[in-house]
Amino acid sequence: MNLLSPTPDAVDELVCSARGCRSEAAWGLLWNNPKLHTPERRKVWLACDDHREHLEQYLGARSFLRDVVPVSELPVADLS
Repeated sequence: MNLLSPTPDAVDELVCSARGCRSEAAWGLLWNNPKLHTPERRKVWLACDDHREHLEQYLGARSFLRDVVPVSELPVADLS
């Protein structure tokens, strides 16, 4: 396992990150702000099907979007 490869932050509650939305997330938008984060860091915004395109455009316009994956591929936070 390469410890320097990009790894998404762990997620807990799978709720869409769009403002005011409480729908179940289906997608993980992996992003990185190179002015703030190390190159291998992948922050995660969660998106429902209705907000995926809007959130992708927002991150893409800022050149922050790195990948989009189904939530089933995201690491889950250990809340124990």
